[in-house]
Amino acid sequence: MSESSRRPRRPAKPYRRPQKDPVRILAFEALRAVDERDAYANLVLPPLLRKARDKGDFDARDAALATELVYGTLRRQGTYDAVIAACVDRPLREVDPPVLDVLSLGVHQLLGTRIPTHAAVSASVELARVVLGDGRAKFVNAVLRKVAQDDLAGWTEKVAPPYDEDPEDHLAVVHSHPRWVVSALWDSLGGGRTGIEELLAADNERPEVTLVARPGRATTEELLREDAAVPGRWSPYAVRLAEGGEPGAVEAVREGRAGVQDEGSQLVALALANAPLDGPDTKWLDGCAGPGGKAALLGALAAERGAVLLASEKQPHRAGLVAKALHGNPGPYQVIAADGTRPPWRPGSFDRVLVDVPCSGLGALRRRPEARWRRRPEDLDTFAPLQRALLRTALDSVRVGGVVGYATCSPHLAETRAVVADVLKQHPGTDLIDARPLLPGLPGLGEGPDIQLWPHLHGTDAMYLALIRRTA
Repeated sequence: MSESSRRPRRPAKPYRRPQKDPVRILAFEALRAVDERDAYANLVLPPLLRKARDKGDFDARDAALATELVYGTLRRQGTYDAVIAACVDRPLREVDPPVLDVLSLGVHQLLGTRIPTHAAVSASVELARVVLGDGRAKFVNAVLRKVAQDDLAGWTEKVAPPYDEDPEDHLAVVHSHPRWVVSALWDSLGGGRTGIEELLAADNERPEVTLVARPGRATTEELLREDAAVPGRWSPYAVRLAEGGEPGAVEAVREGRAGVQDEGSQLVALALANAPLDGPDTKWLDGCAGPGGKAALLGALAAERGAVLLASEKQPHRAGLVAKALHGNPGPYQVIAADGTRPPWRPGSFDRVLVDVPCSGLGALRRRPEARWRRRPEDLDTFAPLQRALLRTALDSVRVGGVVGYATCSPHLAETRAVVADVLKQHPGTDLIDARPLLPGLPGLGEGPDIQLWPHLHGTDAMYLALIRRTA
């Protein structure tokens, strides 16, 4: 199975919108948007669901099923492509993308849900009849009837190469990740088989919704009064919503006093805020602040100490999101649109600096499953110069005795330790701080001094953090 063998991009043909089975129609529309426009499901799906609810087509169970169909299909796309390829008489690139979307939705219902076989096949064939036409519906019916002859375990045994012959390709098919991603994650874990299958499996699990109670504006006690709310695992400001919990129904979230934020992101902000430094502690910088989650938490923590946060974001529209997240902060702050590699502030202006740099996003594949199929190894080469430039600027921006936090939502060594090592070689007068004691109670933080969080170990995105003190 090759991640490059799937669907060429072609314009979708117009299709009729039936009144029946709106759930599968919506799921199909979402997958087409993801494929055709390079959209992200977490941005496409919510407005489609709101529109369906407003029209009276959906209830909560319908929304849950549509969400499962979209995200489940995207997460397992690589495995399902291998299964479909075994059941058709042509290369997948010769099957029209809309047909592949209908087939993938059907395969997910057959192999990844508890929907009865006859219902999964008949519903998928009816969807194909409506959006593709009778002729293609017959093709869909024939393929899905072949798929229905075995379960997921049986199919993966058939289509995945034996582990002993090619372990990376085996894991790529079984756990639905591109081979190069499997290899990169394996390297990041330190080699050996330990943890790799657990990590890949965790990437395919639906992530919990985690809230952050912004200090001085909301409390975890307030959030825990909500239905389906339970305490976070690690962050003192985190509250998790059980399956079905809706953040938009939480008053503090609607008012901006709390937000949706992965616990790993909260921990990065907390570690930087708690890192020991020498001298004053009054000026903080978030140098890559968009869309504002870490900035809002840092701003609240800074306010508690009488410090001021400057949140800088290159893209004006993202700077607007940062301003929205910080609105109502109990202490002073400023939001600007500025290029973090050519900053308007003077060198040595800040006591604490965070740069959560643009990256491949391989640490958030649970949330954006389609990203695994879009990213290519060569993408790392485009991020590398920017990541290094932003870290160099951050080190120039902090005063002697101050602390810089370098963070990425990627565990790829080329975006984490390689960047830090290269920049520190060229930037004398810096020391790495052991970040592990700043996050007490977290298991599996390794040998340090930097920190790598993992979905399978910590239930967070795979956030990376290195803390650096400027000594000269």
